[in-house]
Amino acid sequence: MTTNRLEAFSDGVIAIIITIMVLELKVPHDPDFSALSKLAPVFVSYVLSFVYVGIYWNNHHHLLHAAERVSGGILWANMHLLFWLSLIPFVTGWMGENHFAAAPVAVYGVVLLMCAVAYFVLVRALIARHGKGSALAKAIGSDFKGKISLVLYAAAVPLTWLTPWVSFGLYVAVALMWLIPDKRIEAQIDE
Repeated sequence: MTTNRLEAFSDGVIAIIITIMVLELKVPHDPDFSALSKLAPVFVSYVLSFVYVGIYWNNHHHLLHAAERVSGGILWANMHLLFWLSLIPFVTGWMGENHFAAAPVAVYGVVLLMCAVAYFVLVRALIARHGKGSALAKAIGSDFKGKISLVLYAAAVPLTWLTPWVSFGLYVAVALMWLIPDKRIEAQIDE
């Protein structure tokens, strides 16, 4: 089966995730700028999560553009990814509302870690379907960024109990690492 329905469904779910996140931003009732400063933690957590969801959407798009067909296992691997992505609005709100306290920052990291694990599983399922010699497998290569992301998330979660800000900094660092567009798939497909 082709990737069309998988892409369309995933795009819809990701759009809903972003919509839910923005709806969690509550409008202040005070008409002055000091009211906005009280929302800073919520807004900062929203921006980071928006960037993360955008990164996943972008990479998911490129990944499926390189894929020619999907299987039932790939559909379930994709649902696994969407499940973890769908938790981002909840952990974003919890982290922002509690001003980056240790427990919400740790749970945020667990969700990011599980999103990365789920994406890794999806990539491996697609490579298994298309073969190790496929353009997709060549484009993914050793997947250094994917593997280092997993390590950084796994390190950041327990670090929150020492200092949540170091963990938050690691989450930002991983996002910045992925914010630079990954040209591997485009370069391989355009050959």
